[in-house]
Amino acid sequence: MEEQGAASLSLRAIARELGMVSSAIYRYFPSRDELLTRLIIDSYDRLGEAVESADAAVRRRSDFPARFRAMTHAIRTWVLDNPADYALLFGTPVPGYAAPTDTIGPASRYTVAMVQLVAEMEAAGHAANDKVPAPLRRDYARFRARFGVTVSDSMLMKGMSAWANVMGAINLELFGHLHNVVDTPGALFEAVIDLQGRQLFMGTAPSRPTSNSA
Repeated sequence: MEEQGAASLSLRAIARELGMVSSAIYRYFPSRDELLTRLIIDSYDRLGEAVESADAAVRRRSDFPARFRAMTHAIRTWVLDNPADYALLFGTPVPGYAAPTDTIGPASRYTVAMVQLVAEMEAAGHAANDKVPAPLRRDYARFRARFGVTVSDSMLMKGMSAWANVMGAINLELFGHLHNVVDTPGALFEAVIDLQGRQLFMGTAPSRPTSNSA
């Protein structure tokens, strides 16, 4: 898959590499799509685990900016260490392959980690009041129902917008779209994280209780 891409994945070719008859490998994977699904689930789970572990390593749970930085750096590190796996997940779709519902849970782990962060921010008193378009409100309602999270539309939009920018920066770096534009992609990523972090936490400071004493 690293050498030829996911679209060229062939059970017969794998069998030849292993020195076994092609019929034998079908005992383990009935089809190429079954193998792709297993690889996709495994990759999503490892990415999700990397993000969750990075978040859990921040001991001060109320330090939301530190948790955001830890999770986003964990994604980039995982991607640079596993470029073929990332390309399988986020690159050009494999012609003729349709991911089954089995992949939804693993595929959502790294996103749910971010949503849990903004949900905890809101529970701690942070707030956002941005107007959320009606189509997104419907999407967010389905997301909350599916994953059982409690967070407002405006906070969800703020968090997922930051997440989208982070993933975009990683895609540009990994797939070579920064060549002849940025020679230090690590520095660009740091700038993106810094900017998105400020925007995520800007205007969401928890309100302070007022005193009625004279």
